[in-house]
Amino acid sequence: MKSWDLNLLRALDALLVTGSVTAAAERLHLSVPATSHTLARAREAMGDPLFVRAGRRLTPTPRALAMKPAIARLLTEADALVASPGERDFATLERNFVVRAPDAMVVAYAATLALALRDVLPCATLHFVPEAFGDRGALREGRIDLDIGSFTDRDPEVELIELSQHAPLGAVCANHPLAQGRRTARRYAEAPHVAVMWRHGEASPLDDALAQRGLTRAIVLTVPSSYAALVTAARSTLVATASERIVRAMAPALGLIAFELPFDVPPERQLMAWHPRHGADPAHLQLRTLVQRVLERPLKSPSPDASARGA
Repeated sequence: MKSWDLNLLRALDALLVTGSVTAAAERLHLSVPATSHTLARAREAMGDPLFVRAGRRLTPTPRALAMKPAIARLLTEADALVASPGERDFATLERNFVVRAPDAMVVAYAATLALALRDVLPCATLHFVPEAFGDRGALREGRIDLDIGSFTDRDPEVELIELSQHAPLGAVCANHPLAQGRRTARRYAEAPHVAVMWRHGEASPLDDALAQRGLTRAIVLTVPSSYAALVTAARSTLVATASERIVRAMAPALGLIAFELPFDVPPERQLMAWHPRHGADPAHLQLRTLVQRVLERPLKSPSPDASARGA
């Protein structure tokens, strides 16, 4: 099988447009001898003269004329492969972005993010998958495009940035005992809790902080997401604990009382990670930029009840 040089197509295209080796050489930014040599290579490769002399100009053969539309199309497609997508490309780009994120974040921000993405990439869609069950190789193997969460177990080559840090808040229904009086770490721990499932193999900073005080939460129910935990707390006398951002967003609508925990817990870091193969992808960069922008917007809700804290 003969090898083929794309530069031969560029030379043929220039010759077809100009009908002159000299003019084609100027168009290609080559010398006249170099252009003549390229034409000779194309003739050999095609097994056809391609151009014959007619006075001062070159006249294409039937074979060259038949190739003209295909040459133009191939060069356009080749240029498109290396060109950076612009606004015109974004307007027609079809892409389905798969994002792994906490369910509560999806509830609070997914619609806003989808509409913001539509403004930039009108033919793109978002598909969220839950984070409760770990799938460490998902980014590396292309099952997801973006990973959002407080994860610590990740592939070493992934790129990431920190989106935010938020302390956890407690949330209870209005008639719950913890909604009144002085809260202590012991009262908090001994109350029945609905817990949020962590990613497989990762420890809970909340339970680690209690363990340092010799306390353990009385967990009677575990659910896959913060959203499920907060809804459960609103419909029961169980205590839910979730990121401040999520509690502030959802507590008013659910009729929950939010409160600061009566002991110190390290703030939860929310990270955004992606595989390096997407680092320079303009469409993926648009998605990452929008995620940062949407999550930076303040959420309107009453401040949590900051009752006295005790040991």
